[in-house]
Amino acid sequence: MKADLHVHSHYSDGSGTVDEVLRAASENGVNRISFVDHDTTQGLFEKIETGKQYGIDVVPGIEISAYDYERKRKVHVLGYHFSPDAIHIHELCQPLLRKRHAFSLWQIDQIRSAGYPLDPEGIGKSASPGGTIYKQHIMKHLTTSDYHAAAYQTLYQQLFKGNGPASGDIAYIDAFDAVRAIRADDGIAVVAHPGQLDSYDIIHELIPIGLNGVERNHPDHTEEDHQKVEALASEYNLYMTGGTDYHGTFGVPIQVGDLVSPSSLESVDIGSI
Repeated sequence: MKADLHVHSHYSDGSGTVDEVLRAASENGVNRISFVDHDTTQGLFEKIETGKQYGIDVVPGIEISAYDYERKRKVHVLGYHFSPDAIHIHELCQPLLRKRHAFSLWQIDQIRSAGYPLDPEGIGKSASPGGTIYKQHIMKHLTTSDYHAAAYQTLYQQLFKGNGPASGDIAYIDAFDAVRAIRADDGIAVVAHPGQLDSYDIIHELIPIGLNGVERNHPDHTEEDHQKVEALASEYNLYMTGGTDYHGTFGVPIQVGDLVSPSSLESVDIGSI
């Protein structure tokens, strides 16, 4: 089983349509995939049905943009195989999507005021199918450079980081609420790429309320991260997951399936957990 359990599509901040992502996955020999679009379960039926056309098992997924308010750092929480209606997840994430979109509109105004030519209507047309605008959609209208190109990264830092005109952030979901919502919808809750966000400390606190796993394989993880995740999984009987964090042209140059979920999960039928 070749499973990539961390993939994004145009339903959030990925560049590819569901069909484009699944076609690429099929060409790379992927058998199981999970679209973990940020803070939305939109398009779930499309993802599952299109997956069948390519012979790929699509696991319902989401990546919730959460926060550790005690330590003041971001914590991303993955949810897998939750109930299709995802009532609790939806109620938790909808306000965040509205805040994200409103903040993106403010960022567009700030960037225009700084002298950059931007067409808000044009950006809106290239937004996610749900209408939410992400920074990637704004950048698409500012530069033709690829995400990993120096020119792109320099402009991104100038606009969105430090004292940039569009710097700042929204208030994210409490990590404890994210885990609770996923579990309330009968899903599997996993802390995403703790090495990337330095979110290891909160893992011990999330386990008592139902955390099921930690992401081991991720493009930003080092061998030290692998060892940390393996130790946590062994000590607390947690699942280890993994994937590419694929964003298409909106992310690092990697193909769906180039990183896969560890063997401890590949052999498991997630739907039976």
